[in-house]
Amino acid sequence: MKKSLLSAVALTALLAFSGSAWADLQIAVGAPITGPNAAFGAQLQKGAEMAIAEINAAGGINGEQVKLSVGDDVSDPKQGISVANKFVADGVKFVVGHFNSGVSIPASEVYAENGIVEVTPAATNPVFTERGLWNVFRTCGRDDQQGGIAGAYIAKNFKDAKIAVIHDKTPYGQGLADETKKAMNAAGVKEVMYEGVNVGDKDFSALIAKMKEAGVTLIYWGGLHTEAGLIIRQSTDQGLKAPLMSGDGIVSNELASIAGDAVAGTLNTFGADPRLNPANNDLVAKFRAQGFEPEAYTLYSYAAVQVIAQAAAAAKSNDTQEVAKAMHEKGPFKTVLGELSYDEKGDPKLPGYVMYIWKKGDDGKYTYVPKVD
Repeated sequence: MKKSLLSAVALTALLAFSGSAWADLQIAVGAPITGPNAAFGAQLQKGAEMAIAEINAAGGINGEQVKLSVGDDVSDPKQGISVANKFVADGVKFVVGHFNSGVSIPASEVYAENGIVEVTPAATNPVFTERGLWNVFRTCGRDDQQGGIAGAYIAKNFKDAKIAVIHDKTPYGQGLADETKKAMNAAGVKEVMYEGVNVGDKDFSALIAKMKEAGVTLIYWGGLHTEAGLIIRQSTDQGLKAPLMSGDGIVSNELASIAGDAVAGTLNTFGADPRLNPANNDLVAKFRAQGFEPEAYTLYSYAAVQVIAQAAAAAKSNDTQEVAKAMHEKGPFKTVLGELSYDEKGDPKLPGYVMYIWKKGDDGKYTYVPKVD
């Protein structure tokens, strides 16, 4: 009898523990936490962590506390699939990520089949939202939008330049380069070179020699900051006087660490910087008090969590299908990026991309600031 009573107590305790664990809503960040793009992974992670901490302090999402987990995809599609499958096994319901389009696109297939909503703060390739999946959303823009702005800017400001269009052969890098090329070609500007390089390349001497021979006066780069910094520095060292223009893939202050003083004058497109919105002053100060500068995609990640939470509240449910439906139908949602609402594909209605230029600030450090023509 005593044994039976103890078993009943143990069973009750187990059920109570299981119920408590079940009450946690699982949200995960999928991003390059290590590797050459770890700076961007940190942005996604820190943004989501801050948003979730504040949501939990306010009572959670529909009464459930949020538990955050992080998966390191190292910017590799195969690793991204492994991370996605682990999230499925762990009971994750919502994913903030991934950073790379080449990882986000295949991972989203895993999530779609397993009832997980994915909101990427950074993957800009149009294919991500063009496949008719029920579960994909972004808080950033698309390469066809970004490339259109870059192409128009080139046609207006560099119409007589000899332009080299260089990309890193990835869905993001080549996709952005091709969209920019298409837009500038439509405006009557033709490139003198179109080349692809490999992610991880360190020595661009042959490429730079080829650009010098072609008389290149502007480099358009489709890719990330790691290779961009090396191209900028090595071009300057080898006497190629051609500024580099790129997209949102170089918006990390690590670019200046790689390129050095040669980064001055570099151009890039990106969305309106949410750090400059006075409504975000307190939040930005909170990040900085923790020793983290919320540049680039940090607040885009924060906004992804805000959208998930507000859509769940609007749906009065944490069921992912219901939340996805609310994301499509119940906006606009109030976020650090402004009010976001979604079309049927999962693309947000956002202000357009703008041009930035890299300059040295009063603190002696280089960073990107809005370009005023």
